[in-house]
Amino acid sequence: MTHVADVDQMTCPTPRSQYERVLLGHGSGGKLSADLIQRVFLAELGNEVLSSLEDSATLSLDSQNNPPNHQSSGPRIAFTTDSFVVKPLFFPGGDIGKLAVHGTVNDLAVAGATPLYLSAAFILEEGFAIESLQRIVVSMRQACDEAGVTLVTGDTKVVDRGKGDEVFITTTGIGLHAANRELSIRNARPGDQIIVSGTIGDHGMTIMSTREGIEFETALRSDSAPLNDLTRAMLDACPSIRVMRDPTRGGVSSTLNELAAASKVGILLDEASIPVRAEVHSACEMLGLDPMYVANEGKLIAVVPEQHCQSLLTVMKQHPRGRDAAVIGNVVADHAGMVVMRSLIGGQRVVTMLAGEQLPRIC
Repeated sequence: MTHVADVDQMTCPTPRSQYERVLLGHGSGGKLSADLIQRVFLAELGNEVLSSLEDSATLSLDSQNNPPNHQSSGPRIAFTTDSFVVKPLFFPGGDIGKLAVHGTVNDLAVAGATPLYLSAAFILEEGFAIESLQRIVVSMRQACDEAGVTLVTGDTKVVDRGKGDEVFITTTGIGLHAANRELSIRNARPGDQIIVSGTIGDHGMTIMSTREGIEFETALRSDSAPLNDLTRAMLDACPSIRVMRDPTRGGVSSTLNELAAASKVGILLDEASIPVRAEVHSACEMLGLDPMYVANEGKLIAVVPEQHCQSLLTVMKQHPRGRDAAVIGNVVADHAGMVVMRSLIGGQRVVTMLAGEQLPRIC
């Protein structure tokens, strides 16, 4: 039995998120990533633009030295950066070079910007094959051509053998915003519909099956692709789109949880409406994974007012990158900050943000 005096001397245990060292899960895009960002980076570097946690920063370029997010008549740019540490470097449907270009282009595209320029920095491990490096660079050039962007600057560093795991790539992208376009993760409103542009989990399960040597009757392929042509068509047809995000690390679940928290709304999903390839579903079952938490590299989520949903869905289905687009749920006023799934058997369950790391080194 615990006495009152003992209680007075007791202290609450350190929350599980308060780790003293970086864990692999801190790179998952889920709860640990969010904690690391809030606890370390935003605590010291936070400002109005960085703290908004959009896929890319929106910056005004005018002659008045206004704050970066100041609404002005001058041109506005979208600015983003990302790093790629995927293992294996080459996989069905892509490689680290292609992934680096597509990931950066897509962060600009879902912000509603037109991607223009990229930079790339390479961390190379001593002993890495020049032939493999050339293959990666050729793939990046082809991906830039496909997306209509130009890689204009870069850097190269080499680390000791065994210190860099062959190659890491960091990219930065700049795009141009159209006037009066304000997409934001904070814009979702009750009644809005949620659309995903295609099947989920393709990239993450391709990486995992390749890594583990798992073979299926139908080959898995990464969905890595540039989305800027699709987003252009979507915004031309439906300027009222409120939010677009690409559900990469942490998958659809983490993206929707971030959206619900930022917009202070609830989200209700219909499991039967979420498109998942049979082979991805089988691979997830075999490995004990949920496709909602698996990374995508060529898909987006859009939030749109209900009255414009069907017209937008029609436009998306006419585009090669949106052929399998589907309405997967809606925004509600209830259970603000939470994502709830209506299951196949009629019940409901809470879809939380990814707690740890399901699939390390996938992007």
